[in-house]
Amino acid sequence: MALNQAKPAGEIVPAAFDADGKQIGYIHSIETGAAVDGPGMRFALFVSGCQFRCLYCHNPDTWKLHTGKPWTVDAIVTEIAKYASFLRVAGGLTISGGEPLMQAHFIGEIFRRAKQELRIHTALDTQGFLAAHLPDEYFDNIDLVLLDIKQMNSEKYEALTGKPLQPTLDFAERLFKMGKKIWLRYVLVPGWSDDEADVQLLADYLAKMNQAYPNVLERVEVLPFHKMGENKWEELGLKYELGDTRPPSNEVVHRVREQFRAKGIFCC
Repeated sequence: MALNQAKPAGEIVPAAFDADGKQIGYIHSIETGAAVDGPGMRFALFVSGCQFRCLYCHNPDTWKLHTGKPWTVDAIVTEIAKYASFLRVAGGLTISGGEPLMQAHFIGEIFRRAKQELRIHTALDTQGFLAAHLPDEYFDNIDLVLLDIKQMNSEKYEALTGKPLQPTLDFAERLFKMGKKIWLRYVLVPGWSDDEADVQLLADYLAKMNQAYPNVLERVEVLPFHKMGENKWEELGLKYELGDTRPPSNEVVHRVREQFRAKGIFCC
């Protein structure tokens, strides 16, 4: 189905401004030496707000937009600029969350200034659910998309996240057609995303896209499930459904990675 044949899923937060007319957004946290959020060492900006309710989420404290701290675009860019000379050679900027595209106006302006003024590499970590609201040109200042596809079985995907799969697949296909570099992230959760047939569906899908649009997908990152965020659920008075779930075995992690590699996909 063409993107313009269906109403875009979800809603993007309208642009917001402070009393001085400066654009603002809500930030959960900042990490100045992130090593797992894209190539090299990254300035990682974690924004607040997410429409998903993933059962394994390790940052449920990012779900609500206004639990974050308000920052102006100017203040964020000034903070990034302190590290720009290092970031140009060592890594770059990654905006994650939460779900960054909930605050698309805010993060879009940060990406624009990071790219055009600071001249650093930029990466967006997203599940793409809201991307249909945005034109292709929105992504011009983004060098890399860290795309989360959490399951390839649509029923299991919705049970795991609370949202439908198709908007994410629509966005993936847009990225391939645009030639936008992708690192695909796949969280491996026993009982939820480790089924061999489900993994094969994703591997086959990516191989098909690779054949049609080569040199776009740079890697698949298989991320073993952990329970590091369980205490946050308890602090927020939320029931953590995966309390009895153990991390996947080394054998299962190896099998899943080999399923992608067998399709000619670089996987780590």
